[in-house]
Amino acid sequence: MDRRWIPGNHFELLENGEEFFPRVFACIANAKREVIVETFILFEDKVGLQLQEALIAAARRGAQVDITIDDWGSPDLSGQFLGALREAGVRVHSFNPGPRPFGLRPHLLRRMHRKIVVVDREVAFVGGINYSADHLADFGPEAKQDYAVEIRGPLVAEIHRFCHAALAEGLRHQRGKRQWWRGRKQWRAAPEQLPLAGTADAIFVVRDNGLHMDDIERHYRIAIRAARKRIIIANAYFFPGYRFIKELKRAARRGVDVRLILQGQPDMAFVKTAAGMLYHRLLRYGIRIYEYCERPLHGKVAVMDDEWCTVGSSNLDPMSLVFNLEANVVIRDRAFTQILAANLQKLMCDACNEITAQDLGELKGWPLVQSFLAYHLARRYPRWASWLPRHVPRLLPAAPTTQGKPPLAAAFAGAKEKA
Repeated sequence: MDRRWIPGNHFELLENGEEFFPRVFACIANAKREVIVETFILFEDKVGLQLQEALIAAARRGAQVDITIDDWGSPDLSGQFLGALREAGVRVHSFNPGPRPFGLRPHLLRRMHRKIVVVDREVAFVGGINYSADHLADFGPEAKQDYAVEIRGPLVAEIHRFCHAALAEGLRHQRGKRQWWRGRKQWRAAPEQLPLAGTADAIFVVRDNGLHMDDIERHYRIAIRAARKRIIIANAYFFPGYRFIKELKRAARRGVDVRLILQGQPDMAFVKTAAGMLYHRLLRYGIRIYEYCERPLHGKVAVMDDEWCTVGSSNLDPMSLVFNLEANVVIRDRAFTQILAANLQKLMCDACNEITAQDLGELKGWPLVQSFLAYHLARRYPRWASWLPRHVPRLLPAAPTTQGKPPLAAAFAGAKEKA
């Protein structure tokens, strides 16, 4: 794992679609040479149409425009929507498309879950926000609470280099030019200098099924191990592995104020159940748990002490830590960390309920069995998951949906929202 900190960056915290979408669309509107977008979900709603319009305008001005979507997360784009992009010269790539027998995607457990934008190798965006109207407050009670960052400075060159390598690798697999015995090439290369834009040190961290299988989790665990005062983790899908839970336990026992902000109004019913199975154990360790109850929490952010924080696409559950392709930025900067920490503190004070042992009641009977199984599943699932095949990811031109959803698709529609 490359732990090289890149200095001289500037970060802006963007909360929800109200702050994120205008900034992204404005940067694309000013693009002169190149736009690269990766997203898990792109819906053909008012947000998706705004993105389409911005990309088409950039392509018609002569910029090279590439957008990569996940075939599972964005399955229902029409021929008219995709055709307008292609006609303008936008290259639309679909991650691991293919037939869906009985409405099921064969590679469901290996998804392109990253949310990245790079414009002209000058500005980048990384976070957890997809291109869909449910990231806007006017969507209603189901509108998501989420975060992203706008990045300027030398780290942008690193993100740009990664996106180009991901495009090249996916297209090589499409053409069948990669033999099975060849290991995945490193995407990192000698840094290309960009002007310093601020004072923040940062690392761009990815999770894949090759050389970077546990990089994001490892950075979390290193920071937890180093924490001396506080840890605040806000994460939509919290069911980490045993080593992660063990580091939180050790931090709490050495006097660190450890707080988790989790979903109180989840977008999928099993989310609260899965996290709740660990509540008794976490509270016993001295970890404080807050459930965000204003609307579904979709964030994937954390703060450790006064200078370390992370924002990205990675949840803390088996899908993100073991299966999905993810991207986070890890930031070392006192001023930005204070901004994110203040935001999370306000969230805990204004929109969360703190969970206590009295709220949970006595753990006995079937709940006790569930808690026991959940705890030991957390210990074992990373090893079990490593036994599953790691298919070769492919990028193909995105194809429109030619008919309605397959018969069983409705049963799995909620899985798309877990982004």
